[in-house]
Amino acid sequence: MKDNGQDEDDYKEVKVMKKKLMRKLRSRWIRCLSQSHTDREQPECEHLMKRIPSVKKSKDWSYSLIVASLIGAFGSSFLYGYNLSVVNAPSPYIKTFYNDTWEKRQGHSIDNSTLTLLWSVTVSIFAIGGLVGTMMVILIGKVLGRKCVLLVNNAFAILAAVLMACSRQAGSFEILILGRFIMGIDGGIALSVLPMYLNEISPKEIRGSLGQVTAIFICIGVFAGQLLGLPEILGQESLWPYLFGVIVIPAFVQLVILPFLPESPHYLLLEKHDQDGAEKAFQTFLGKMDVSQEIKEALAVSRVQRNIRVVSVSELLTRRSARWQIITVIITMACYQLCGLNAIWFYTNRIFSTAGIPTEKIPYITLSTGGIEILASIFSGLVIERLGRRPLLIGGFVLMALFFGILTVTLTLQDKAPWIPYLSIICILSIIASFCSGPGGIPFILTGEFFQQSERPAAFMIAGTVNWLSNFIVGLLFPYIVEGLKTYCFLVFAAICILGATYLYFVLPETKNKTYAEISRVFAKRNKENLPAKKTEQARANGQANGQANRKSELESSFTLDNRI
Repeated sequence: MKDNGQDEDDYKEVKVMKKKLMRKLRSRWIRCLSQSHTDREQPECEHLMKRIPSVKKSKDWSYSLIVASLIGAFGSSFLYGYNLSVVNAPSPYIKTFYNDTWEKRQGHSIDNSTLTLLWSVTVSIFAIGGLVGTMMVILIGKVLGRKCVLLVNNAFAILAAVLMACSRQAGSFEILILGRFIMGIDGGIALSVLPMYLNEISPKEIRGSLGQVTAIFICIGVFAGQLLGLPEILGQESLWPYLFGVIVIPAFVQLVILPFLPESPHYLLLEKHDQDGAEKAFQTFLGKMDVSQEIKEALAVSRVQRNIRVVSVSELLTRRSARWQIITVIITMACYQLCGLNAIWFYTNRIFSTAGIPTEKIPYITLSTGGIEILASIFSGLVIERLGRRPLLIGGFVLMALFFGILTVTLTLQDKAPWIPYLSIICILSIIASFCSGPGGIPFILTGEFFQQSERPAAFMIAGTVNWLSNFIVGLLFPYIVEGLKTYCFLVFAAICILGATYLYFVLPETKNKTYAEISRVFAKRNKENLPAKKTEQARANGQANGQANRKSELESSFTLDNRI
């Protein structure tokens, strides 16, 4: 018994000594990382890395990566969100401008039906422009690349801003409508190219968080439109044209800064076959000199796709290997627009008024909804790499359906008790938070993750087309749905959220920290696509070889430690 106790003490002592030795090795490795090595010192650091398999790599990001994502989003998705909300505050003044212009031309005031039609065209033409912009992406993306398309797209934004800002002075509401159409083209291009660019410049470890920058800046743009539309700022009859002139500021900032940042390294390597340029881009975005692993992974894809041209939309739609990916993207994008958030904006002022909030204070209270949007989207960006895409997306739709049901009840019974309208306000804020925490940004991320380089432009064109068509359908049919169903219209949106969540629960795989090859393997069974036997055997052989090498490395490391102790 005594010997056994002595052996146990010796074993504990050896374990403690091993931990101390590992700490020393780790500190030496960290010193190697923090110093500039000579060629003679580099092998020693590599040897240390092999002896410390438990050391985790740090996140591959740099300030250039952060600046590229922020500037890209500020000049793109920010403007999309801004133009969604900027027409709400000055709408009475714009309608007055329409009436005055009509009276000068025709000699009499415009009738209500014509005014309503003109206003509906002004609002919905933005979606038609977005559809046109989406269709242009596949034509110009191959030639110009991701970054250059974003830069050229600013010409549409600046032209639209000048037209809309000068429309009153020119006495032409047609110029304002044309400006909205051109601004829609800018939004269609931006919402297709920006997620593609962010997906290709970010490491897979933070791909989801960086992808959420698109949604965050959409929310910031909506909030900026609400804020600048306040009467104390630009929401006045004499100042409303400047609300549209502000658009030139983000476009100009992007034009000045983005040229100093690299093009997408994947675009350079896979489509332009520029390995030197891709290596420099990787080094800039990842903040490190040794990008051999990233180049090796990209070259592996490049060898497979070297003779593959960029596929068209019709080719992608008929590819068996991409069938369920396309269906999933279409459903998520349709649910993104049809889930009922537009209905919430329609009812917000009415619910706030019923709750006893004075009419003149409602615009300031409405700012709280914009603030909730921003906070929820930032929360999603922070947790998406921990929780994954799937729980946030499905959970967001389920929570929206739940709060839509409660809101229907509270609106129906709002006259029964004085506290019920306040419960309606809580439901509105909860629906907005649920949307922005998942469904508001993840569909754009999934589109970039589901498809390989040659398929990506066509995939974003399909996603963008569904997005803008759904947007147009909501704008066209929503007034009739509200008129026919009143407060029960929210049950329609609850049903859409439930159907979307059910589909995603059974079909959507988790894509967190996965490469395109890993994601396509998950879909291969559902697409009934058999991987070539040769590739499968090769992959299995590589896996076995890697496993044996890892086990050998671990045994050697353990043996060396034991000997040194």
